[in-house]
Amino acid sequence: MTDTTRAILGAGTLVALAATAGSLYFSLGLGLTPCDLCWYQRILMYPLVVVLGVAAIEDRGNVWKTVLPLSLGGVALAGYHTYLQVAPNATCSVGGPCTSVLYPMVDGLLTIPRLSLIAFSLLTLLTVVVARTDKSRDNMWMA
Repeated sequence: MTDTTRAILGAGTLVALAATAGSLYFSLGLGLTPCDLCWYQRILMYPLVVVLGVAAIEDRGNVWKTVLPLSLGGVALAGYHTYLQVAPNATCSVGGPCTSVLYPMVDGLLTIPRLSLIAFSLLTLLTVVVARTDKSRDNMWMA
């Protein structure tokens, strides 16, 4: 694995770590109760800290096979959650206060589901770059 791939995996680890720390701050620090959709997103995000961190340390470029399904699932959930916040007359019917109690940052542009969508999108982008690098390395050995 190249130093670039290791750096990308390290950056992914930092993104996942920041998202994990942020979600814990919102629930434990600010006392906001996560809804079911928030919990599902946490289930997909939390393991990525360890998976990406170990892959960066142990030189495992094929980790994209594990990370991509988790990050794409997170994009889907966070995208739906974001939709529920902006759609007229939509409510988060899976429990919790995420659509009724918005915790807006940056003049209302960033909400908790939008932050999650940004984090999962970044992780997906970084993972695709790693996958392309991993596949091109495999193709190099087959030639």
